[in-house]
Amino acid sequence: MKLQYALLALFGGALAQDAPHLSHGLDAVADVEPSMVPGAYIVEFEDNEDAGSFYGDLRSQNMEAEPRLDLTYSLFKGCSFQLKNTSDVDVAAQRISEMPKIRKMWPVRIHEIPKDELIWAGNAEAARSSLRKRQEPGNDTFSPHVMTQVDKLRAEGFTGAGIRIGVVDSGVDYNHPALGGCFGEGCLISYGTDLVGDEYNGGNTPVPDPDPLESCGSHGTHVAGIIAAQENELGFTGAAPGVTLGMYRVFGCNGGASDDVLIAAFNRAFEDGSDIITASIGSASGWSESPWAVLAQRIVEAGVPVTIAAGNGGSAGLFYSSTAADGKEVTAVASVDNTETPIILSGATFRAGNGSAESFGWQDGFPSYGNVSLPLWAVSNNTEVEDDACNALPDDTPDLANYMVLIRETWTSCSLFEQAQNLAAKGARYIMVYSSVPDVPIPLNVQSVPEIISIGMVTSEQGAEWVNLLNEGKRVTVDMTEYFRAPAFLDFIPSTARGGLLSEFTSWGPTWEVDLKPQVAAPGGNILSTYPLNLGGYAVESGTSMSCPLTAAAYALVAEARGTLDPSTLERLFSSTASPKVWAEGSRDRLAPVAQQGAGLIQAYDAAYATTILSVASISFNDTDNFVPSANFTIENLGSEEVTYELDHRQAVTMYTFKEGELYPASYPNPIADAYAALEFSESKVTVPAGGSKEITVIPTPPSGLDEKLLPVYSGYITVNGTSGELLSIPYLGVVGSMYAAPSVLDPDWVFVSNWSDFMLPKLVENTVFTIPYPTDPTGEPQINATYPASVIQLNVGTALLRCDLVPHNDSANATAGDVSKVPPIGSIARFPVEFTSRRYFITAFTGMLADGSVAPEGRYSFRVRALKIFGDAAKEEDYEAVETVPFEIVYT
Repeated sequence: MKLQYALLALFGGALAQDAPHLSHGLDAVADVEPSMVPGAYIVEFEDNEDAGSFYGDLRSQNMEAEPRLDLTYSLFKGCSFQLKNTSDVDVAAQRISEMPKIRKMWPVRIHEIPKDELIWAGNAEAARSSLRKRQEPGNDTFSPHVMTQVDKLRAEGFTGAGIRIGVVDSGVDYNHPALGGCFGEGCLISYGTDLVGDEYNGGNTPVPDPDPLESCGSHGTHVAGIIAAQENELGFTGAAPGVTLGMYRVFGCNGGASDDVLIAAFNRAFEDGSDIITASIGSASGWSESPWAVLAQRIVEAGVPVTIAAGNGGSAGLFYSSTAADGKEVTAVASVDNTETPIILSGATFRAGNGSAESFGWQDGFPSYGNVSLPLWAVSNNTEVEDDACNALPDDTPDLANYMVLIRETWTSCSLFEQAQNLAAKGARYIMVYSSVPDVPIPLNVQSVPEIISIGMVTSEQGAEWVNLLNEGKRVTVDMTEYFRAPAFLDFIPSTARGGLLSEFTSWGPTWEVDLKPQVAAPGGNILSTYPLNLGGYAVESGTSMSCPLTAAAYALVAEARGTLDPSTLERLFSSTASPKVWAEGSRDRLAPVAQQGAGLIQAYDAAYATTILSVASISFNDTDNFVPSANFTIENLGSEEVTYELDHRQAVTMYTFKEGELYPASYPNPIADAYAALEFSESKVTVPAGGSKEITVIPTPPSGLDEKLLPVYSGYITVNGTSGELLSIPYLGVVGSMYAAPSVLDPDWVFVSNWSDFMLPKLVENTVFTIPYPTDPTGEPQINATYPASVIQLNVGTALLRCDLVPHNDSANATAGDVSKVPPIGSIARFPVEFTSRRYFITAFTGMLADGSVAPEGRYSFRVRALKIFGDAAKEEDYEAVETVPFEIVYT
């Protein structure tokens, strides 16, 4: 079990991890579910209550609490605290939650910084030579902007001027010239704060600082550049370079950010006058009840749009959405791969005839190039040749010893080894290969052909340019610099594999209660942006952390163009004008599921100039038990002339949550079904006068013939096409089958007793005896090197309430009850119960400490694990799944 010792410091006595099926190993995936800070809680007060009187009440009841944060704000009035010197932590927490002045209470959870993929980070100074291929000043050809129509709004002069975007992240290197070079009034980064300090790790006490400088991270600087980078040596800008940014630092140099810090940051961003708030942070959840998600919803309801990254857990398949993107009315943003891949190559130059030197990029191979200047000679003058140098070269071939020999990569016709041997037979010592497809050059190895001194590879575009020059009769001379001393060369090549399609890493919805998530998608795969100066200044990264700030910037541009920041209006405009993308797996003749892309790739220009407004952004028909038999939406025509609209719908891929015979949700790509919903409309064609509106009723018929036990998720797009030329759509989804009756909340084969000190986590036989230290730590933390019983619990789906209770196995109790399932537990083990959790597993050392702070007597026990079914009633016993483990015995030393 690889993760136990690595995560022990993070999770303490309760090891928790999500997504990977425990029975298939414990390899981690992209986003780790939040851990809890033992004994730490957030409370929200009733009206007219405050923290001072709350702490006074605690003292009067002999409960000692150390304040964490004062959370007194206009939208949320409460505080966070750490219970101290309390043997009955959970009993004390229960008593506090029942106080009349407490509206709601939550445990404090820690969210890790997103696991985005760093593709490259480097020095922009060395990459300037690439600008020969880049755009003319003022002409925005940056591919993420072209993909989203940001370039069209920029061409009309929109920059987001006058709009304030609050960014909650890891801080920012505002000394970067492309980010303004300063902090404060009049600067690009004009407001914000550091809420935590360098030493903060999520569980310890924050040390605030008014300066949000990112001194030991990089995430926030990359995010800030996507929004608002100014003109720079790499020839790109942020999507909305005219906005004003506020940066709120919530991560220290190590660890994560806790719920209370995130709540404070969002409240500060709201009260500091942010017009839009964005955060590329999240943890697997699927529920909208976390305190951070609740606050985000309130901010939207107060008139400020909130965009939050959907998450990077795409490999986990359906039902893996994140908090606080799960918040109702919050815009959760998925990721699409960039249509161009920014690549960093080694730089060199070439001269054609008597022309000046031009730069190009190359990937060094084995053996590598040194400092040489060589004329170029191409084996073939045809850039489409399929067998270049696959056969012996003709007799009239010159001696190639003093040439750089150019060949086309031909993996399907012969091997590189064969090509190199044929070239060596004619004296070749230096080889340059160009790709047969527009893709990233890769290192090549011909060390097995001893005659070859050096080999490298260039892009297909570069190879074609050289062949064309040679065909024109020009002499091409290539001047190489030793790989380790060569400058960096930034280039952009077409992404032919998945460019413009949904990123494999983007997390899937919907929520456990079938709310539609994500809302929209934006470019997040292979995105160039700013990076801290001490780490190179610029970087290419992939993640929904990149798509989210681009969406926030697009919101600013459209808000400037339309003169409104109303969250509902912007959400509906972006949703209705988005471009649904095709399914990336298979034949690509169908649309990708709504649970993966929401409405699709945002189209900012269309959103800015739409004259038709739809009253809803999306529709969920829920599951079979909670089926919505009809839904209404209104078409409003804001134009100056009447418009006739035709209504129809486009089907998206129907996808099964589970594979046949398995209890854990399938990994992406999930099995799909050739069955789709049918939609009936109250009117298939309507004419709406200028300034008028028309209500439409849609009646769904879910797909038939599907295996309901596997929870197929169907989806598609209602299309509203007007004679005005507008092509609008509304995404919808639903579930065939019962979420309540999901195959199994608990995997009965993976709820068992194990040995905490054995990293293999064996299933133990009944009546295993554990001799353990008498527990003294009220948090239930295990002592190092002690051999404890461990409860191992795998959740196959999310649950709003998970319990792990200790059940005695003494003769009198069993005799009275008849069987152990009727025996009442003596209490929950420490760290339980857990509320609103995603599918994941828990590995919890039982130290003898119960959740109420008492110590279980020596004796024989079993763990009774109970999980509330989705849509279940916590007050009804029949709404829980339960698994009883084998008995074990504890003896105290």
